Amino acid sequence: MRADLGKTWRSGEPFIWLTGGALAFALLLVAGLVGLILGNGLGFFWPSGVIRLTLADGKIMTGQVAGREAIPGRPGQSRIKLKVANRDLYGADFNWVDEAAIVRREFPPDVAVIERTEWGLLVGTIREVREGDAVVATEPEGSWREVQTRLPEAARVRAEVRRIETRDIGAINVAQERTRLRLKTLDRKGITSGPDVEALQQEMAALQLRYTEQARRLGELRERQGASVVVAADQGQEKALPLAQVFDVYFPNRMSGSAKLRHYGARVWEFVSDEPRESNTEGGVFPAIFGTVMMVMIMSVLVTPLGVLAAFYLREYAKQGPFVSAVRIAVNNLAGVPSIVFGIFGVGFFIYIVGGSLDRLFYPDALPTPTYGTGGILWASLTLALLTVPVVIVATEEGLAAVPRGVREASLALSATKLETTLRVVLPAVMPSILTGLILAMARAAGEVAPLMITGVVKLAPALPIDDLWPFLHLDRKFMHLGFHIYDVGFQSPNVDAARPMVFATTLLLLGLVVLLNLFAINMRNRLRRTYATVAV
Repeated sequence: MRADLGKTWRSGEPFIWLTGGALAFALLLVAGLVGLILGNGLGFFWPSGVIRLTLADGKIMTGQVAGREAIPGRPGQSRIKLKVANRDLYGADFNWVDEAAIVRREFPPDVAVIERTEWGLLVGTIREVREGDAVVATEPEGSWREVQTRLPEAARVRAEVRRIETRDIGAINVAQERTRLRLKTLDRKGITSGPDVEALQQEMAALQLRYTEQARRLGELRERQGASVVVAADQGQEKALPLAQVFDVYFPNRMSGSAKLRHYGARVWEFVSDEPRESNTEGGVFPAIFGTVMMVMIMSVLVTPLGVLAAFYLREYAKQGPFVSAVRIAVNNLAGVPSIVFGIFGVGFFIYIVGGSLDRLFYPDALPTPTYGTGGILWASLTLALLTVPVVIVATEEGLAAVPRGVREASLALSATKLETTLRVVLPAVMPSILTGLILAMARAAGEVAPLMITGVVKLAPALPIDDLWPFLHLDRKFMHLGFHIYDVGFQSPNVDAARPMVFATTLLLLGLVVLLNLFAINMRNRLRRTYATVAV
């Protein structure tokens, strides 16, 4: 028996089963992680039905079922988690209801779910529509028709107000600040009067007139938003909601399957293309997508030449010895340093030293308000470039080691110089390895959060790093990031339960973004391989 076991072990078959089992377990863990994110993230956009519960004590509760679990210590009994919304009326978005206390369940078709700019969802029955103090429609169906008529105009006015606040008045504020700095520059030079000063003062006065005009337009638009809809909630409570605060109204209990699919698609599009609302717990994540992609692109542009040049020197030009070996070990160990350490370095070196020096040299009139001496997308990208450069160096070095020595010697034998051999023979051959390192660097950079929290990322950015104001690309601006968005919504939100679906949806989006960036780099690598294989033939 023992001889048979020993023979079986020596044959290597148990080790094959052991390695296969380890791989299967790892795949199960990955599949479980992806399945959990997919299930929770994709379900966030589906318009669930609204249930109305009548309890044994006569209390009525209306909302969407968000979960169900067994009651601890009470075998055989369970409770459901009901998203009742109406946070401003009830004080909480969710309530737990014992199923044993429920005497009646119904799905009333006239219950509306209203997405609004503040306080999350509003769930209830539309009672009437008012214009100021005058009632213009009563009864649920008549009021709903009136809401449908007025909602597009309310959305147009809201978009106009948003455009004036962010673009028109924002551009005026930027122009006023630049004029103020030019006046400050003249004052610093001792010029307090004269044609230059008068021209700038006239320019400032013209900007103030433009600001006053835009403020007047804002006031007129807001005065036109006098319509409101009255919604009846549970326990006889009512809410008069201005139509200007209404984004969407839908009746999930009367929607067909195709209508729910259309609504689902519209919400997904809103999620990826709109701006966030209510401290990031509602609305879209477009600024975070833009900031993440732009930061990764800037990081890639910075880290690739730095890592490739360092690897070429270590492998092609440096004299191999103890010092180069020590440098190589240090580079490998650098990849294991906690990312927050790189963040501290980014704050101390890039922001305080480099950024502070730039401010003193080129923006002295703006001080003490820093321009580059504070967090921004440039410093965050440089910090992540430093964090990921060991990955590019190691991948490039491995590629260089795989290039046969005979290839280099053949090139040199044909009278090519060392530089020509490096640029025209070795570099093309090692390009797939460089892109492999870049793929790994991009994946890590897209998911990092800790160093970004102290080098430039913010909860809400007032403007994107690229806009239509000169110089169009603003590398000094702070930005939003999907990874930080997940942390902020999941752990810093005042209403974690309501924000949890947003966490999974944003996580799913971040995973998709990393996959897309990797597919783009992999496609480039494969095309380069085919190109240089053809050239070699």
